[in-house]
Amino acid sequence: MKPKNLVIIMADEHAGRYTGYVGHPVVKTPNLDRMAGRGTVFTNAYTTSPICMPARAAFATGRYPHDTGYVCNATPYDGALPGWPNRLSEAGIPVTSIGKLHYRDASVASGFDEEIVPMHALDGIGDVFGAIRQSAPLPVRFGVRQVAEQVGIGESSYTAYDRTILKETLGWLDRSAPRLQEPWVLFVSFVCPHFPLIAPEEFAALYDPNTIDLPKASKPEDWPDHPWFDAFRSSYITDTFFDDDLRRRATAAYFGLVSFVDALVGQVVDAIEGGPLHANTRMIYTSDHGENLGVRGLWQKSNFYQESAHVPLVLSGPDVPAAETRTTPVSLVDFYPTALHCAGVSGPASDVNVDARSLFAIANEPDDPDRTVFGEYHGAGAVNGMYMLREGPWKYVHFANMAPQLFNLVEDPEELHDLAGSPAHAATVAAFKSALEARLDPVAVDARIKAAQLAVVNAHGGAEAVLSRGSMGATPPPGNRPEAPRRA
Repeated sequence: MKPKNLVIIMADEHAGRYTGYVGHPVVKTPNLDRMAGRGTVFTNAYTTSPICMPARAAFATGRYPHDTGYVCNATPYDGALPGWPNRLSEAGIPVTSIGKLHYRDASVASGFDEEIVPMHALDGIGDVFGAIRQSAPLPVRFGVRQVAEQVGIGESSYTAYDRTILKETLGWLDRSAPRLQEPWVLFVSFVCPHFPLIAPEEFAALYDPNTIDLPKASKPEDWPDHPWFDAFRSSYITDTFFDDDLRRRATAAYFGLVSFVDALVGQVVDAIEGGPLHANTRMIYTSDHGENLGVRGLWQKSNFYQESAHVPLVLSGPDVPAAETRTTPVSLVDFYPTALHCAGVSGPASDVNVDARSLFAIANEPDDPDRTVFGEYHGAGAVNGMYMLREGPWKYVHFANMAPQLFNLVEDPEELHDLAGSPAHAATVAAFKSALEARLDPVAVDARIKAAQLAVVNAHGGAEAVLSRGSMGATPPPGNRPEAPRRA
């Protein structure tokens, strides 16, 4: 594959099922559908960790949270480990970012030649409240009330920020790209459809809340009977602020935000495909993680159900198979070799994650049902570490010191039937457990990470001081003030 320019477009909290090209019956994404028709869709793409900062650190470094220490939203990427932008920059490849990075701050040696309108961790610190997870019960996050309070039609600081990101991107493609030595890499990172769930009127009008179905398993009697999720809901009390009417309105607003992001993506695609960049530029669209959207009484992310962990992923451009679908499982760690492969750069052997492979290479190969992708979660609301293995039809979810889950996504794509306790599937559970333990000791990793998070908490005055400050909401865009922390 010859070196070409690369534009990576990332949304925030866009669950993979909410796209037209995979057949969602309601959500309208004509521009992503157009991109998919001209490129390759990965139907089994996953986040490496279903929360912003560790997902984005894994995306940059190609390495897993337990390996890097970037495990939650209180441990933002600090540049201590090189990412693909560093390696490309060292090789003389121009690398630019526009929009959300969610690293520690602008002083981080990110490898980007330029960070345009970047969003970073609030005050360079992030969510220390979420690092308090050393014992049960976990602290209640009253700040999640904002998710229910901020639902409607109109503009928010996030939609305004995304419009700025688009403007800067179109300007860069028009003025800066033609002056650069090729190949170059551009990372464009929007923040929608992340809450606040306030959709611009043009896109909100596409979805009537009265016609929106309630989320599946939204009633308490249908929730999974598992102690990990019981503990999570005792901390993330988001669903307690919703009734059925608000659930429908929130879902409609989220759908509107997905269509809003699709429209932004469409303008970027048009700028590339409608001009001289077309012949020499490849594009990728993805998200850092998904959104639960009230399913099982859960909101936002922070678990490995499909709504939270499965992300959209589309490749297009020169040497990318057109109108193709790949079922091979892939994840965010694959972006490290992908960016280097596209630019024709080889990274040092010390950077190699044996799991990670170029998405462009996988797109040009037959499906590999035996490939396994790994994910982990050690963030807010996690009473114990959570680990995922996805292979073939199976998704295995392991909880440190708790019973696992097992789902057959071919027979049960909605994950309503946990098979882990079935004697008929005991051998499958045992095989996945052995495979996980060959990678790491889940209990030991959980203990090590909790100890490291406690050190972060203590560095900010200890648990009592952190709790007294309250829990935060969404990170504000550049130039905006944060929401006041909630204490009750």
